[in-house]
Parts: sequence; structure tokens; C-alpha cells
Amino acid sequence: MITSRQNPKIKHIRKLNSGSKFREQAGAFVAEGIRLLEETRGTALKPGWVIYTEDLDRRGEKLLDYFRAQQVPCEPVTPEVLEAASDTETPQGVLGVFPLISLPFPPALRLLVILDSLRDPGNLGTLMRTSLAAGADGLLLSPGSVDPFSPKVVRSAMGAHFKLPVRTASWSEIAELAGEMTLLLADMGNGTSFWEVDLTGPVGIILGSEAHGPGEEARKLANQTIHIPISSSIESLNAAAAGAVLLFEVNRQRRRTEKPNF
Repeated sequence: MITSRQNPKIKHIRKLNSGSKFREQAGAFVAEGIRLLEETRGTALKPGWVIYTEDLDRRGEKLLDYFRAQQVPCEPVTPEVLEAASDTETPQGVLGVFPLISLPFPPALRLLVILDSLRDPGNLGTLMRTSLAAGADGLLLSPGSVDPFSPKVVRSAMGAHFKLPVRTASWSEIAELAGEMTLLLADMGNGTSFWEVDLTGPVGIILGSEAHGPGEEARKLANQTIHIPISSSIESLNAAAAGAVLLFEVNRQRRRTEKPNF
């Protein structure tokens, strides 16, 4: 059992939680909590190692049994040590260190989410989970966006990291991956109402930053500008809300002609 906050493993976890540069150097990130770690079941991904407190309930014990069956080292720690390692105020009893994930994008893309300089971790995590729920093939982040493996993003995405291809890429890489897809730029109050746009073909939805909207590179890449009509009593929707509205409008239109992929 690990009883010291100065244990090298605990120090390593704290560094992983502290910044993207160390996560990139170490090739690892941290995921906490029973529910989040349960999302790895049925995927090819598993933690390199796990720490846990001995007061886990039966659900937590079953999770540890699952990891042990996969030959994942699971080491007990005191509650004080887990609190020191955790990025949350109320640790949930179990924490895993995972390799940085690079899930492959499918060869034929039908629905892609492209985020332009998105900075808010909560919005990114929510958009990742929403993209997964809507059947998106993947999510791309432009330079200057928040690190998708930061602790707040990982918590907000609630397991989407283990199932949704996500990549930070240059605008030239984004253009290459998108290929011949129709790229639609969401811009509040500008362009065509999304209700009037055919979304049944291969499309990429480009969402701008919360503070400044879409940038010049995003505008150059887009084939068309669209907007979500909203009440005049509010100025705008945040990126996560706008993304959900647009992604599920894609689903609604496609339900008429094809079976959704979920």
C-alpha cells in the first residue's frame, strides 16, 4: 500500500494533472472515478496502472477485478494519498493512468466536428460526449484549443476519450482529413439558417471559440456559413449547446433516408 504523498507514482500523477507539456512528454493522462473507468470496458484501451482506496463498494471491486484480469497493476493507497493525487475535491476512490490515445479516424467520414480555438474545458468535454452520442466519426481541434486530455475535459467527456477519435491538428491537416466533405461554419446571425441546409451528405461542422467566434482560417476552409435562429432576448449559445443542436439536426435529417449509426 502507498502511504506517502511523496511516493514517485503519486508525484507522477500530480505532474500529469498539472499541464499538457508533461502529459505529452510522458505519453499519458489521468482518468478518475468508477463510472469514467467503466467506460473502458468493451474497448481495446486499458490503464497502465491503477491506484485505489480499500473502501470501494462492490461496483468498484468489480471494476478492479476487470482490470486485474487484464493484467493491469492495481495498487491500494490511503485516502489521504488519493486526495493528494486527485484533481478533484472529492476523489471517487479509484484513478487510472492511461496512455495518450490516438484512435484512428475511419476511412470514409460522414460527420466530422471541427473546433476552432475552443478554450473552455467543460465545453470541449461536453462536445466530445455529444459528438459520440450523435454518431460523429471524429473531432478535430485547431491550434490554440484547450488540451483534450486535461483533467477537466476528461471528466466532462465522461468516457468519450476511449471511443471517439480526437486530434489536435494544423489547418492544413484538418483540410486534408476533411477531404471532399462539405464544411459548414456555424456563425451566430450570419449565413443560412441550419433548418434550410441539406445535412444528409458527408458534412463537417465548424464551431468557433466562445469569446471570438470563428477565425480567419476557419472561414477560409468552410464551404458555407450557417446559423441557429434564436430568440432576440439572448445574444448567443455557447459552443457546446450550439454543437448539440447542429449535430442532432444532422441526425434528424438522416433518419428520413437511412438508419443512424447508433
